[in-house]
Amino acid sequence: MVGMVGRRVSVTTGDGRQYQGDLLGIDEKLNLILGSVTGAGENSLKVLLNGTFVKEIVLLEKPFDLRALNERLSRAFPGMTKLREDIGAIIVMDTIKVTEKGVVEGMDRLSATRVKQIYDEFARETSQSKK
Repeated sequence: MVGMVGRRVSVTTGDGRQYQGDLLGIDEKLNLILGSVTGAGENSLKVLLNGTFVKEIVLLEKPFDLRALNERLSRAFPGMTKLREDIGAIIVMDTIKVTEKGVVEGMDRLSATRVKQIYDEFARETSQSKK
């Protein structure tokens, strides 16, 4: 569920109302904060939905494929990548952190340039395949 934060979702409540918005936050009771909300008579900047009334949450966009990126990185850096789905990141050589947004830590290393090239190529290819 944490991987859905920041993404566009559709939420259906127990009484059949549907909301679409950007999932800004979620807690252990499935209480949701949605931003840029449309639907169910709403056109609001933010809406808080009580988790006890949430029936369904659907991701409206294709998620970034960290597994496929990890496979590609592991070909260039065999045995030196760790996929950390719990934090939404790939750790390369224990010092370079890559997320769906790109290389976010370890840019001072020379090998980070190669990691960034692989990420940029992967992101370009996957964005083209969505079209």
